[in-house]
Amino acid sequence: MTKPLIEGFCNPEFSKLEDIFAKAIKSGFDDGAGFALEVEGKEVLNLWGGFSDKQHQKNWQKDTLVNVFSVTKAMTSTCALQLIESGNLNPNALVSDYWPEYACAGKENTKVIDFLTHRAGMFGFQSPLPKDSWEDWDMIVDKLAKQNPIREPGTTQGYHAVTFGYLVGELVRRIDGRSLGQYFKEEIADKFDIDFIIGLNDEEINRCADLLLLSGKPNPFIQLILSLPNWLLPAQVKIVKETLKSKEYAKAFLEIMEVEEDESAPSDYPNSNSWRKAEIPAANGHGTASGIAKFFGILASGGSRDGQRLLKSETIKEATTPKTSGPDIVLFQAPYKFGLGYQVDAPFSPIGMKEGMFGHTGIAGATGFADLNYKVGFGFTNNRQHSLGKLYRTSNNLAKKLYEIL
Repeated sequence: MTKPLIEGFCNPEFSKLEDIFAKAIKSGFDDGAGFALEVEGKEVLNLWGGFSDKQHQKNWQKDTLVNVFSVTKAMTSTCALQLIESGNLNPNALVSDYWPEYACAGKENTKVIDFLTHRAGMFGFQSPLPKDSWEDWDMIVDKLAKQNPIREPGTTQGYHAVTFGYLVGELVRRIDGRSLGQYFKEEIADKFDIDFIIGLNDEEINRCADLLLLSGKPNPFIQLILSLPNWLLPAQVKIVKETLKSKEYAKAFLEIMEVEEDESAPSDYPNSNSWRKAEIPAANGHGTASGIAKFFGILASGGSRDGQRLLKSETIKEATTPKTSGPDIVLFQAPYKFGLGYQVDAPFSPIGMKEGMFGHTGIAGATGFADLNYKVGFGFTNNRQHSLGKLYRTSNNLAKKLYEIL
Protein backbone atom coordinates (compact mmCIF):
# COMPACT_ATOMS: atom_id res chain seq x y z
CA MET A 1 0.00 0.00 0.00
CA THR A 2 1.84 3.07 -1.22
CA LYS A 3 -0.67 5.69 -2.37
CA PRO A 4 -2.61 7.54 0.33
CA LEU A 5 -6.38 7.62 -0.15
CA ILE A 6 -8.73 10.53 0.53
CA GLU A 7 -12.23 9.54 1.62
CA GLY A 8 -15.36 11.12 3.04
CA PHE A 9 -17.70 13.80 1.68
CA CYS A 10 -17.60 17.51 0.97
CA ASN A 11 -20.41 19.85 -0.03
CA PRO A 12 -19.55 21.43 -3.40
CA GLU A 13 -19.25 24.99 -2.07
CA PHE A 14 -16.34 23.87 0.12
CA SER A 15 -14.50 21.90 -2.58
CA LYS A 16 -11.43 24.15 -2.34
CA LEU A 17 -11.00 22.97 1.25
CA GLU A 18 -11.01 19.39 0.01
CA ASP A 19 -8.28 20.34 -2.47
CA ILE A 20 -6.09 21.77 0.31
CA PHE A 21 -6.64 18.73 2.52
CA ALA A 22 -5.92 16.29 -0.31
CA LYS A 23 -2.73 18.13 -1.26
CA ALA A 24 -1.45 17.99 2.34
CA ILE A 25 -1.94 14.21 2.35
CA LYS A 26 -0.82 13.36 -1.17
CA SER A 27 2.30 15.53 -0.92
CA GLY A 28 3.36 13.61 2.18
CA PHE A 29 3.35 16.69 4.38
CA ASP A 30 0.71 15.03 6.54
CA ASP A 31 0.99 11.26 6.86
CA GLY A 32 -2.57 10.80 8.01
CA ALA A 33 -5.23 13.30 8.97
CA GLY A 34 -8.90 14.08 9.36
CA PHE A 35 -10.79 17.29 8.73
CA ALA A 36 -14.42 18.08 9.49
CA LEU A 37 -16.46 21.24 9.42
CA GLU A 38 -19.83 22.31 10.78
CA VAL A 39 -21.55 25.51 9.64
CA GLU A 40 -24.75 26.67 11.34
CA GLY A 41 -25.20 23.31 13.03
CA LYS A 42 -24.77 21.16 9.91
CA GLU A 43 -21.76 19.05 8.97
CA VAL A 44 -20.72 20.30 5.52
CA LEU A 45 -17.63 18.15 5.10
CA ASN A 46 -15.94 15.21 6.78
CA LEU A 47 -12.71 14.05 5.16
CA TRP A 48 -10.02 11.61 6.15
CA GLY A 49 -6.99 10.21 4.42
CA GLY A 50 -3.42 8.97 4.47
CA PHE A 51 -2.02 6.38 6.81
CA SER A 52 -2.63 5.66 10.46
CA ASP A 53 0.54 3.64 11.12
CA LYS A 54 4.26 4.32 10.91
CA GLN A 55 4.79 1.61 8.29
CA HIS A 56 2.13 3.04 5.92
CA GLN A 57 0.24 -0.23 5.83
CA LYS A 58 -3.07 0.94 7.32
CA ASN A 59 -5.35 3.55 5.80
CA TRP A 60 -6.80 6.25 8.02
CA GLN A 61 -10.45 5.36 8.61
CA LYS A 62 -13.58 7.35 9.36
CA ASP A 63 -13.37 6.30 13.02
CA THR A 64 -9.58 6.52 13.47
CA LEU A 65 -8.76 8.10 16.81
CA VAL A 66 -5.64 10.19 17.34
CA ASN A 67 -4.18 11.98 20.33
CA VAL A 68 -4.81 15.69 19.86
CA PHE A 69 -2.78 16.80 22.89
CA SER A 70 -3.88 20.24 24.14
CA VAL A 71 -7.08 20.42 22.13
CA THR A 72 -8.19 18.31 25.12
CA LYS A 73 -7.99 21.42 27.31
CA ALA A 74 -11.10 22.83 25.63
CA MET A 75 -13.08 19.72 26.56
CA THR A 76 -11.74 19.76 30.12
CA SER A 77 -12.57 23.45 30.44
CA THR A 78 -16.12 22.79 29.29
CA CYS A 79 -16.60 20.27 32.11
CA ALA A 80 -15.53 22.94 34.60
CA LEU A 81 -17.77 25.50 32.90
CA GLN A 82 -20.77 23.23 33.38
CA LEU A 83 -20.03 23.19 37.11
CA ILE A 84 -19.63 26.96 37.10
CA GLU A 85 -22.95 27.31 35.28
CA SER A 86 -24.71 25.07 37.82
CA GLY A 87 -23.34 27.13 40.70
CA ASN A 88 -21.21 24.29 42.07
CA LEU A 89 -17.90 25.95 41.14
CA ASN A 90 -17.07 29.62 41.64
CA PRO A 91 -14.20 30.82 39.43
CA ASN A 92 -13.38 33.57 41.91
CA ALA A 93 -13.30 31.30 44.94
CA LEU A 94 -10.15 29.91 46.49
CA VAL A 95 -9.06 26.51 45.22
CA SER A 96 -8.89 25.39 48.85
CA ASP A 97 -12.66 25.82 49.17
CA TYR A 98 -12.92 22.65 47.09
CA TRP A 99 -9.48 21.08 47.57
CA PRO A 100 -8.33 21.88 51.13
CA GLU A 101 -4.98 20.04 50.84
CA TYR A 102 -3.90 22.48 48.12
CA ALA A 103 -3.65 25.39 50.58
CA CYS A 104 0.02 25.06 51.51
CA ALA A 105 3.56 25.93 50.41
CA GLY A 106 2.66 29.37 49.08
CA LYS A 107 -0.49 28.33 47.22
CA GLU A 108 -3.01 29.37 49.88
CA ASN A 109 -4.40 32.31 47.88
CA THR A 110 -4.71 30.51 44.53
CA LYS A 111 -8.12 31.02 42.95
CA VAL A 112 -10.02 28.72 40.61
CA ILE A 113 -9.67 31.28 37.83
CA ASP A 114 -5.87 31.01 38.17
CA PHE A 115 -6.15 27.36 37.11
CA LEU A 116 -8.34 28.19 34.12
CA THR A 117 -6.13 31.05 32.89
CA HIS A 118 -2.70 29.45 33.34
CA ARG A 119 -1.84 31.86 36.13
CA ALA A 120 -1.42 29.42 39.01
CA GLY A 121 2.38 29.27 38.73
CA MET A 122 2.09 25.47 38.63
CA PHE A 123 3.04 24.80 35.02
CA GLY A 124 5.30 21.89 35.94
CA PHE A 125 6.38 19.45 38.62
CA GLN A 126 9.12 20.47 41.06
CA SER A 127 10.48 16.95 40.57
CA PRO A 128 9.60 14.66 37.64
CA LEU A 129 6.93 12.01 37.93
CA PRO A 130 8.07 8.40 38.44
CA LYS A 131 8.58 6.60 35.15
CA ASP A 132 5.42 5.14 33.56
CA SER A 133 3.13 6.53 36.27
CA TRP A 134 0.55 8.20 34.01
CA GLU A 135 -2.33 6.13 35.40
CA ASP A 136 -1.68 7.04 39.04
CA TRP A 137 -3.99 10.04 39.33
CA ASP A 138 -3.95 10.20 43.13
CA MET A 139 -0.16 10.26 43.30
CA ILE A 140 0.07 13.01 40.68
CA VAL A 141 -2.49 15.37 42.20
CA ASP A 142 -1.10 14.75 45.69
CA LYS A 143 2.32 15.73 44.38
CA LEU A 144 0.91 18.95 42.94
CA ALA A 145 -1.00 19.75 46.13
CA LYS A 146 2.13 19.49 48.28
CA GLN A 147 4.70 21.24 46.09
CA ASN A 148 5.74 24.88 46.02
CA PRO A 149 4.57 26.88 43.01
CA ILE A 150 7.22 27.68 40.42
CA ARG A 151 5.95 31.27 40.20
CA GLU A 152 3.79 33.17 42.69
CA PRO A 153 0.15 32.29 41.92
CA GLY A 154 -1.81 34.95 40.08
CA THR A 155 1.19 37.08 39.09
CA THR A 156 2.17 35.75 35.65
CA GLN A 157 0.75 33.78 32.75
CA GLY A 158 2.69 30.55 32.15
CA TYR A 159 1.19 27.81 30.00
CA HIS A 160 0.31 24.74 32.10
CA ALA A 161 0.98 22.25 29.31
CA VAL A 162 0.37 19.04 31.29
CA THR A 163 -0.60 20.15 34.80
CA PHE A 164 -3.68 22.11 33.65
CA GLY A 165 -5.70 18.93 33.31
CA TYR A 166 -4.76 17.54 36.71
CA LEU A 167 -5.52 20.81 38.48
CA VAL A 168 -8.86 21.45 36.79
CA GLY A 169 -9.69 17.75 36.73
CA GLU A 170 -9.18 17.39 40.47
CA LEU A 171 -11.60 20.26 41.08
CA VAL A 172 -14.18 18.46 38.97
CA ARG A 173 -13.58 15.23 40.89
CA ARG A 174 -13.78 16.95 44.29
CA ILE A 175 -17.11 18.58 43.40
CA ASP A 176 -18.79 15.91 41.28
CA GLY A 177 -17.19 12.67 42.46
CA ARG A 178 -16.43 11.44 38.93
CA SER A 179 -13.05 11.57 37.23
CA LEU A 180 -12.70 14.16 34.48
CA GLY A 181 -12.72 11.50 31.77
CA GLN A 182 -15.83 9.84 33.16
CA TYR A 183 -17.58 13.17 33.61
CA PHE A 184 -16.81 14.17 30.02
CA LYS A 185 -18.04 10.82 28.70
CA GLU A 186 -21.32 10.81 30.60
CA GLU A 187 -22.22 14.50 30.53
CA ILE A 188 -20.93 15.48 27.08
CA ALA A 189 -19.66 12.73 24.75
CA ASP A 190 -22.51 10.26 25.27
CA LYS A 191 -25.27 12.88 25.41
CA PHE A 192 -24.21 14.56 22.18
CA ASP A 193 -22.69 11.55 20.38
CA ILE A 194 -19.25 13.16 20.23
CA ASP A 195 -16.40 10.80 19.32
CA PHE A 196 -13.84 12.12 21.78
CA ILE A 197 -12.40 10.20 24.73
CA ILE A 198 -10.15 11.01 27.69
CA GLY A 199 -8.79 7.67 28.89
CA LEU A 200 -9.14 4.81 26.37
CA ASN A 201 -10.09 1.18 26.86
CA ASP A 202 -8.53 -1.70 24.90
CA GLU A 203 -11.15 -1.64 22.16
CA GLU A 204 -10.70 2.09 21.65
CA ILE A 205 -6.91 1.73 21.55
CA ASN A 206 -7.35 -0.51 18.50
CA ARG A 207 -8.73 2.53 16.65
CA CYS A 208 -5.69 4.69 17.43
CA ALA A 209 -3.31 6.11 14.87
CA ASP A 210 0.40 6.02 15.60
CA LEU A 211 1.91 9.41 16.42
CA LEU A 212 5.01 10.34 14.44
CA LEU A 213 6.69 12.74 16.85
CA LEU A 214 9.71 14.93 16.24
CA SER A 215 13.06 13.33 16.94
CA GLY A 216 14.72 14.07 20.24
CA LYS A 217 17.90 14.99 18.36
CA PRO A 218 18.88 18.67 18.74
CA ASN A 219 17.68 20.91 15.92
CA PRO A 220 20.81 22.44 14.28
CA PHE A 221 19.16 25.87 14.04
CA ILE A 222 18.14 25.80 17.70
CA GLN A 223 21.63 24.67 18.67
CA LEU A 224 23.07 27.63 16.76
CA ILE A 225 20.75 30.07 18.53
CA LEU A 226 21.72 28.66 21.92
CA SER A 227 25.43 28.95 21.13
CA LEU A 228 25.46 32.56 19.92
CA PRO A 229 25.92 35.51 22.30
CA ASN A 230 22.80 37.59 22.93
CA TRP A 231 24.24 40.72 21.34
CA LEU A 232 24.29 38.95 17.96
CA LEU A 233 20.62 37.96 18.09
CA PRO A 234 17.53 39.94 17.03
CA ALA A 235 15.16 40.72 19.90
CA GLN A 236 12.61 38.02 19.04
CA VAL A 237 15.27 35.35 18.55
CA LYS A 238 16.84 36.36 21.85
CA ILE A 239 13.45 35.73 23.54
CA VAL A 240 13.32 32.25 21.99
CA LYS A 241 16.80 31.51 23.30
CA GLU A 242 16.06 32.77 26.79
CA THR A 243 12.81 30.77 26.94
CA LEU A 244 14.44 27.54 25.78
CA LYS A 245 17.07 27.92 28.47
CA SER A 246 14.59 28.91 31.19
CA LYS A 247 13.40 26.76 34.07
CA GLU A 248 9.83 27.64 33.09
CA TYR A 249 10.08 26.01 29.67
CA ALA A 250 11.95 23.03 31.09
CA LYS A 251 9.39 22.44 33.83
CA ALA A 252 6.43 22.73 31.46
CA PHE A 253 7.70 20.56 28.62
CA LEU A 254 10.90 18.66 29.43
CA GLU A 255 11.07 17.68 33.09
CA ILE A 256 7.70 15.94 33.34
CA MET A 257 8.62 12.29 33.86
CA GLU A 258 11.78 10.45 34.86
CA VAL A 259 13.76 8.81 32.03
CA GLU A 260 16.52 6.25 32.04
CA GLU A 261 19.98 7.77 32.40
CA ASP A 262 21.17 6.31 29.09
CA GLU A 263 18.19 7.58 27.09
CA SER A 264 19.37 10.19 24.58
CA ALA A 265 15.88 10.99 23.26
CA PRO A 266 12.50 11.47 24.88
CA SER A 267 10.39 8.38 25.41
CA ASP A 268 7.71 7.60 22.85
CA TYR A 269 5.18 7.53 25.69
CA PRO A 270 2.25 9.09 23.75
CA ASN A 271 2.11 5.85 21.74
CA SER A 272 2.15 3.68 24.86
CA ASN A 273 -0.91 1.96 26.32
CA SER A 274 -0.09 3.53 29.68
CA TRP A 275 -0.47 7.03 28.21
CA ARG A 276 -3.58 6.13 26.21
CA LYS A 277 -5.41 4.46 29.11
CA ALA A 278 -4.61 7.21 31.61
CA GLU A 279 -6.72 10.32 32.05
CA ILE A 280 -4.43 13.26 31.27
CA PRO A 281 -7.06 15.95 30.73
CA ALA A 282 -4.64 18.54 29.39
CA ALA A 283 -2.91 16.38 26.84
CA ASN A 284 -4.22 12.92 25.95
CA GLY A 285 -7.73 13.31 24.59
CA HIS A 286 -8.24 11.11 21.54
CA GLY A 287 -10.85 11.94 18.94
CA THR A 288 -11.93 12.14 15.34
CA ALA A 289 -12.05 15.37 13.40
CA SER A 290 -15.80 14.94 13.10
CA GLY A 291 -16.17 14.61 16.86
CA ILE A 292 -14.13 17.76 17.46
CA ALA A 293 -16.02 19.75 14.81
CA LYS A 294 -19.34 18.69 16.33
CA PHE A 295 -18.21 19.66 19.84
CA PHE A 296 -17.23 23.14 18.71
CA GLY A 297 -20.17 23.38 16.32
CA ILE A 298 -22.57 23.00 19.24
CA LEU A 299 -20.78 25.74 21.17
CA ALA A 300 -20.76 27.97 18.07
CA SER A 301 -24.51 27.56 17.61
CA GLY A 302 -25.61 28.72 21.04
CA GLY A 303 -24.57 25.75 23.15
CA SER A 304 -27.60 23.48 22.56
CA ARG A 305 -28.58 20.73 20.14
CA ASP A 306 -31.52 18.37 19.79
CA GLY A 307 -33.13 19.64 22.97
CA GLN A 308 -30.04 19.23 25.14
CA ARG A 309 -27.78 21.99 26.41
CA LEU A 310 -24.00 21.81 26.53
CA LEU A 311 -23.59 25.35 27.88
CA LYS A 312 -25.76 28.44 28.08
CA SER A 313 -24.93 31.18 25.58
CA GLU A 314 -24.23 33.51 28.53
CA THR A 315 -21.66 31.04 29.89
CA ILE A 316 -20.01 30.78 26.50
CA LYS A 317 -19.81 34.56 26.23
CA GLU A 318 -18.18 34.85 29.64
CA ALA A 319 -15.81 31.95 28.96
CA THR A 320 -14.64 33.46 25.67
CA THR A 321 -14.01 36.94 27.04
CA PRO A 322 -10.21 37.34 27.43
CA LYS A 323 -9.12 37.06 31.06
CA THR A 324 -5.35 37.04 30.47
CA SER A 325 -3.25 38.02 27.47
CA GLY A 326 0.38 37.23 28.19
CA PRO A 327 3.20 37.65 27.68
CA ASP A 328 3.34 33.91 28.36
CA ILE A 329 6.57 33.02 30.15
CA VAL A 330 6.44 29.41 28.91
CA LEU A 331 5.33 30.07 25.33
CA PHE A 332 8.16 32.38 24.24
CA GLN A 333 6.64 35.54 25.76
CA ALA A 334 3.92 35.38 23.09
CA PRO A 335 0.58 37.19 23.63
CA TYR A 336 -1.60 34.10 24.01
CA LYS A 337 -5.07 35.09 25.21
CA PHE A 338 -7.23 32.85 27.37
CA GLY A 339 -10.81 33.10 28.53
CA LEU A 340 -11.96 30.54 31.09
CA GLY A 341 -9.87 27.69 29.73
CA TYR A 342 -10.38 28.41 26.04
CA GLN A 343 -7.75 29.99 23.80
CA VAL A 344 -9.21 33.11 22.21
CA ASP A 345 -5.98 34.07 20.44
CA ALA A 346 -3.22 31.56 19.75
CA PRO A 347 -0.32 32.93 17.67
CA PHE A 348 0.93 30.73 14.80
CA SER A 349 -2.47 28.97 14.57
CA PRO A 350 -5.89 29.82 13.08
CA ILE A 351 -7.36 30.78 16.47
CA GLY A 352 -7.52 34.56 16.58
CA MET A 353 -7.75 34.93 12.81
CA LYS A 354 -11.25 36.40 13.24
CA GLU A 355 -13.07 37.95 16.18
CA GLY A 356 -15.42 35.49 17.84
CA MET A 357 -13.12 32.48 17.52
CA PHE A 358 -12.17 30.27 20.46
CA GLY A 359 -10.90 26.74 20.98
CA HIS A 360 -7.54 25.09 21.44
CA THR A 361 -4.56 23.82 19.52
CA GLY A 362 -2.34 20.79 20.10
CA ILE A 363 1.44 20.46 20.01
CA ALA A 364 1.33 17.95 17.13
CA GLY A 365 -0.75 20.26 14.92
CA ALA A 366 -4.35 19.34 15.76
CA THR A 367 -6.76 22.27 15.92
CA GLY A 368 -10.32 22.68 17.10
CA PHE A 369 -12.25 25.92 17.23
CA ALA A 370 -15.67 27.52 17.23
CA ASP A 371 -16.62 30.80 15.58
CA LEU A 372 -19.59 32.50 17.19
CA ASN A 373 -20.12 34.95 14.34
CA TYR A 374 -20.09 32.44 11.48
CA LYS A 375 -21.42 29.55 13.63
CA VAL A 376 -18.50 27.35 12.60
CA GLY A 377 -17.19 24.20 14.27
CA PHE A 378 -13.74 23.24 12.94
CA GLY A 379 -11.82 20.04 13.64
CA PHE A 380 -8.46 19.04 12.20
CA THR A 381 -6.49 16.02 13.41
CA ASN A 382 -3.16 14.62 12.26
CA ASN A 383 -0.46 12.21 13.37
CA ARG A 384 2.81 13.74 12.09
CA GLN A 385 4.28 16.48 14.26
CA HIS A 386 6.08 19.32 12.50
CA SER A 387 8.49 21.97 13.76
CA LEU A 388 7.01 25.23 15.07
CA GLY A 389 7.24 27.08 11.76
CA LYS A 390 5.21 24.36 10.01
CA LEU A 391 3.18 23.11 12.96
CA TYR A 392 -0.22 24.52 11.96
CA ARG A 393 0.39 24.89 8.22
CA THR A 394 -2.49 22.67 7.13
CA SER A 395 -5.06 24.01 9.60
CA ASN A 396 -3.99 27.58 8.81
CA ASN A 397 -4.40 26.99 5.07
CA LEU A 398 -7.80 25.40 5.62
CA ALA A 399 -9.01 28.20 7.90
CA LYS A 400 -7.84 30.98 5.55
CA LYS A 401 -9.64 29.41 2.61
CA LEU A 402 -12.72 28.77 4.74
CA TYR A 403 -13.08 32.47 5.54
CA GLU A 404 -12.59 33.38 1.90
CA ILE A 405 -15.54 31.11 1.09
CA LEU A 406 -17.72 32.38 3.93
